[in-house]
Amino acid sequence: MLLKVMYQNDKYDMVRPSLLNELILSKKIKKFYRSGGWADIERDPIRGLAGPYVGPERRKQSSLSSRLTLLSKKISHN
Repeated sequence: MLLKVMYQNDKYDMVRPSLLNELILSKKIKKFYRSGGWADIERDPIRGLAGPYVGPERRKQSSLSSRLTLLSKKISHN
């Protein structure tokens, strides 16, 4: 799958997703097209470029991980 990008000179191109971060960080592109429309590099939030996430894990735990957590809580209450 290729992504549509707009360079600083207003020219369009199609690039591999693996190149997108490099193009953003090097400020070679103004925008790229994603499912919700055009993402403006200067204005729109861009996933993964704000640094590491600091906060509680909100992703769903695996069932094994959940069972181990419950088991460790049972053991600590005994």
